[in-house]
Amino acid sequence: MKKQIAFIYLQLCLASLAFGQKELLQSGPMLGYSEMKEVLLWVQTKSPAMVQFAYWETGATGRKTLTDSKTTAKEEGYTARLIADQVEPGKQYDYELLINNQPVKLPYPTRFQTQTLWQFRTDPPDFSLAVGSCFYVNEPEYDRPGTPYGGEYQIMTAIYNRHPDAMLWLGDNVYFREPDWYTRTGMIHRYTHTRSLPELQPLLASTHHYAIWDDHDFGPNDSDRGFIQKDETLDVFKLFWGNLNYGLPGKKGVTGYFQFEDVDFFLLDNRYFRTPNNRITEKRTLLGSDQIEWLIDALAFSKAPFKVIAVGGQFLNTVKAYETYANLAPEERSYILDRIEEEGITGVVFLSGDRHHTELSAYTNAAGHTVYDLTVSPLTSGVGNPEKEVNDLRVPGTLLVKRNFGLLEFSGPLNERKMTIRIINSAGEEQWSREIRPK
Repeated sequence: MKKQIAFIYLQLCLASLAFGQKELLQSGPMLGYSEMKEVLLWVQTKSPAMVQFAYWETGATGRKTLTDSKTTAKEEGYTARLIADQVEPGKQYDYELLINNQPVKLPYPTRFQTQTLWQFRTDPPDFSLAVGSCFYVNEPEYDRPGTPYGGEYQIMTAIYNRHPDAMLWLGDNVYFREPDWYTRTGMIHRYTHTRSLPELQPLLASTHHYAIWDDHDFGPNDSDRGFIQKDETLDVFKLFWGNLNYGLPGKKGVTGYFQFEDVDFFLLDNRYFRTPNNRITEKRTLLGSDQIEWLIDALAFSKAPFKVIAVGGQFLNTVKAYETYANLAPEERSYILDRIEEEGITGVVFLSGDRHHTELSAYTNAAGHTVYDLTVSPLTSGVGNPEKEVNDLRVPGTLLVKRNFGLLEFSGPLNERKMTIRIINSAGEEQWSREIRPK
C-alpha cells in the first residue's frame, strides 16, 4: 500500500513539474527550414530555461533522438534554434519539446518532414505552400487610437486546417510601432507579442516556415537603407525566423534561397539596399545591383519548372502609385524583365504582399514566356481600397479586397508540373483559383 501511495505521489510530482515547464513556454515550437538531412526547430521561453527537442520517425517504436540543448537568454529574446540532424530524406518525424529536461505536452500534433530524394528515382512529390503577408496583432496600449487595425485571427486556423507542407511569409510579418523602432527591447517585444498569438501556435508546430521582410518588420513605414537600426532589425529577424540562409556572400540582408522538392524559391530583400523614395540625386534601386545580378544568375542556373521569387512589394502591377515597382523603379523593373526574356528563363512567378489586397498579374514577353506576380495580402491587418486602380496586367476576376491567404499546390509528373493557386478567406472559404504551367 505504501509503495502504491509513493508511486502515485511520484506521478503527481512529475505531472506538476511538467505543467510547470509548460508555463515557461512563450511561443512555438515552430518548424523552420526542411532539408533532406536536417530540419530546424525553434522555440521561445518566458525566462532563461534549458530547451531541447526529442524526435522519432512517425510510427516507429524505439529510442528517441535528441537535439543539442540550449539555455535561452534575454539578449536573444529567450529564443532557441536547434537542429534535428539525425534524419533521413522523405520521412515524417514526431517530436516533443523539453524544457529543463521535462517534456511539454501540447494539445495539437507536433510533426515535421524531411524533403524527398526523388531525383533520378521518381516523379517529384506533390506539395502545397501557404503564402500571405501583413500580419497585424492588436496591442491596444501601443496601437493608434480608434478602430483596431488587426482582426480575424481565425485565419491562422483556416491555414492550419489546409495542412500545407510549408508557409512563406511575404513581409510585414510583424508591425513595429513607434515604441519598437529604435531599440532591441522594442523589437523583441513586438516579435514576442505577435508570435504568441494563440491561434498561430498549431500552425507554427506543424508547417515549415520561411520568411522575407517588408517595411513594417524592417523599420518605420516605407523605410529604406538609411534606417539607422537596420542591422538590429536584421539580427532580431534572424532570431525569430528559421530560414536556411541570410544574405549574399559579403552582403547583409534577408536575401536567400531554398528548394522545396522540385521548386526553387528566391527570397529577395527590398529594404536593406533600397534608395530612399524621396532621394532625387541618385538612380533609384529597390534591390541593388549585386542582388539583381545574383537573381539573374540563379534563375539562369535553375532547372526547376517553377522559379518562385518572393519580394515585399508588387513587381508587375502597372499602377504608378504607393510602393509599386512601376512607380518607384520602373527602369530596374524593365531591366529584370528584359534579362528574364533574353536568358530564356521560364516558369517565373513573383510572390508579393504589402498592398492589403490580393490579385494575380501576368506579363507575356516577346519570347512567348509568361511572368506572373501573385500578390497576397492582408492576413490580419486592415484592408486596402484598390478598386479604382487600373492594373493593365491584372488577370480578370482575381482582385480580392478582404483578409485572405494563398495556397499554392504543385503537382503532376516530372515534365508536366502545374501550380494551382487557391485564394482563401479567413473563414477557410475558397474565393478563386487559377492553374498555371511553366511556359
